[in-house]
Amino acid sequence: MELTGIARLRTVAALMVHTERLINRTPGLPGLGVFHGASGTGKTTATLVAGNEYQAHIIQMKQSWTKAYFVEKVCEEMGVQPRRKTTPYYVEAISAHLAVTDRPLIIDDAQYMLRGNMIELVRDIYESSLAPIVLVGEANLPIGLTKWENIHNRVLDWQEAYGCNESDAEKLAEIYCPGVTVAPDLLSAIVAASGGAHRRVATNLDKVKELARRQAVKTADLTLWGNRAFFTGAPPVTRKVEAFPGASAALARKAAR
Repeated sequence: MELTGIARLRTVAALMVHTERLINRTPGLPGLGVFHGASGTGKTTATLVAGNEYQAHIIQMKQSWTKAYFVEKVCEEMGVQPRRKTTPYYVEAISAHLAVTDRPLIIDDAQYMLRGNMIELVRDIYESSLAPIVLVGEANLPIGLTKWENIHNRVLDWQEAYGCNESDAEKLAEIYCPGVTVAPDLLSAIVAASGGAHRRVATNLDKVKELARRQAVKTADLTLWGNRAFFTGAPPVTRKVEAFPGASAALARKAAR
């Protein structure tokens, strides 16, 4: 994946501005940020680019993680060892490392931290380090955080991820459809069919690339695409198949007797 092209997407640029604001905030202001949006809007990709740009530590939460496993994975990412292998000492080691380096910590899929009181670990780490921390998660993350006032009032900036528009799709075409000019009519149709989801746009552009190669053309438009179905993310329609071929006809004959 070309980071140069990806970095020009609106969602990526928004997260980079968001992270930079936390890094360069006025002393005394809170240092937590929340970057939220619907699935498929490129948040994880943006996290990777912003992490690379600002040398941030990146943690991708999993639903199955516990408090102990979370702090262990953060220490593993940072390359630090706690004095003792218990949660308080892990938090202490994480905080000390962030306080010294002042590198941002980005937690992707942060909605999984809303279970129980896992999110309190973020407050502990932030209060002990005052380092920039970005919580990246689904669209409902801001609402979920309102349950924890001591977290909510430490947020400096709330930023929503952008859906894919035609400008973004043009940039994605350079990456996923190299060597093929995608006409505006086809690009517009792809964006509409994809519902603004970057992943679906990329998948459709890959289909365009394969079609153009099979047809040996350098330009693809709606005429070339024809009546082919776009990838929309909707589940396929399953045809109703008889368990025993001819059973319906046999039943109909029996009923007619």
